Amino acid sequence: MPGDLKTVTPIRYVTPLREGGSLPAIVEADDLGTYVLKFRGAGQGVKTLVAEIIAGELGRALGLAVPDLVLMDLDPRLAGAEPDEEIQDLLKASAGLNLGMDYLPGSVGFDPMACPVDPALAARVLWFDALVGNVDRSWRNPNLLIWHGRLWLIDHGASLIFHHAWSDLATAAARPYGHARDHVLIGRSGPPAEADAALAPLVTPDLLDSVLARVPDAWLAGEAGFDGPEAVRAAYAEYLTLRVTGPRAWVDGLEETRAAHV
Repeated sequence: MPGDLKTVTPIRYVTPLREGGSLPAIVEADDLGTYVLKFRGAGQGVKTLVAEIIAGELGRALGLAVPDLVLMDLDPRLAGAEPDEEIQDLLKASAGLNLGMDYLPGSVGFDPMACPVDPALAARVLWFDALVGNVDRSWRNPNLLIWHGRLWLIDHGASLIFHHAWSDLATAAARPYGHARDHVLIGRSGPPAEADAALAPLVTPDLLDSVLARVPDAWLAGEAGFDGPEAVRAAYAEYLTLRVTGPRAWVDGLEETRAAHV
C-alpha cells in the first residue's frame, strides 16, 4: 500500500448532498478530480473522519471496493460564493484539513430487492463491517453503490464507535456485532467462517501500521488519556489485533444470525 493520503485543495463547491446528516458536498479540486467532501466542522466531529480513514483503507486492503480517499485542505474563503448561510458556516468551521472521497459519477444506490450480490462477497462485507463495528449498513441506509457493475462501500464514519468513549479494549474487542440482524446483506451472505478464514490473516501489524499512518496527527492529538498521536494509533492497532485474534466468538454470532435469515 502507498504511504500517506494525497492532499488536494478544493477550488469549487459544486453542490451539497443533503441526504447526508453531516451535509457533505461535491467539490472540484486542484488535481482536476471531483470528490465528496466530508467536513471536520460537521456535528459528528473529527472522529467520524478518523473512522472513515481507518475503516475505508482497511477495507480496500482486504480487497473490497472503497472509493479512494484524500485529505482536502479547505480555504474558508470558498464560502464567499455560497449563498446558503448554513453551508457558509460549515465551510468556515472546517478550515484546514478535511476528508474527500472519490466521486463515482453515474453510480446508483444499492437496491437490496433488485441487485444480485455474490454470496462470498456479501460474507466478506458482513465480516468486514463486524470487524470495524460499522453500525450503518442496514437496509434503510445501505451505504453501498453500484458502479460499473461492481459493489462499492462508502461512508464508514459510523465505525469504531468504541473510540467515542475509550474503555477496556479487550472487552470492546470481544463484543458481538449487534447490527448483524439488520445488515443489508445478511440474507445474501455465504458462510462468514469462510470470509473469516480468508480475511483475518490479512490483518497484520504491518497492515495496521500502514493504515493508521494515514490518519493526520492533528486529528489524534489531544485525545484524553493518551500521550500523543502515536499512543492513539497504538490503541486502535491493539483493538483491531484483539478483534482478529482467536477465538472469535463474534464470527460464530454472524453465522448464527445468518442461519436465521436463510
